[in-house]
Amino acid sequence: MSIHQRPLRRDARRNREALVTAAREVFGAKGLEAPLEEIARRAGVAIGTLYNRFPTRDDLIEAAFLPTLRTSLAHTEEALAAEDPWDGFVLFLERSIAMQVADRGFTEVCARAFGPESELGATKLAIGERMDRIITRAQESGELRADFRLEDLGTVFAATTGSPRWRRSLGLLLDGFRADAAHPLPED
Repeated sequence: MSIHQRPLRRDARRNREALVTAAREVFGAKGLEAPLEEIARRAGVAIGTLYNRFPTRDDLIEAAFLPTLRTSLAHTEEALAAEDPWDGFVLFLERSIAMQVADRGFTEVCARAFGPESELGATKLAIGERMDRIITRAQESGELRADFRLEDLGTVFAATTGSPRWRRSLGLLLDGFRADAAHPLPED
């Protein structure tokens, strides 16, 4: 049985929860490279306690962001369940961007690669597969331009998440994504 599977004593469980909460706050505000000492201090524990519970930074990142990533996965499911594929595409983008605008750490988790053996990596892979289906559905409906690709989402997120007026930026981009307004794109 690994350290992550053993039932924790009440004080150890409390310390773990305090560390995860502090990590969400600190990573969310400062990014994933924020000092671990600051997280331990905010949680009210020694740095050794942090490393005892989370031997690597990635272990702490996973504990802090897996619930948020699972929420993102649920958003992809909602988008796929939308009756209108274009509405599902827009719903996915709006929710994803709102989550990233509110949380720098989550934005970095979305942009960072994690191994498929980690729960973060596996969940990101599942989200990517669903994002591809969201795009395909919107294209097959004739609403989304046929040359929009999954990797174009990186441009969407980069263009919107840095602005407090992200909804306006997204609106401008969505108009350019509509099939009826499409002009051929250069291949880079």
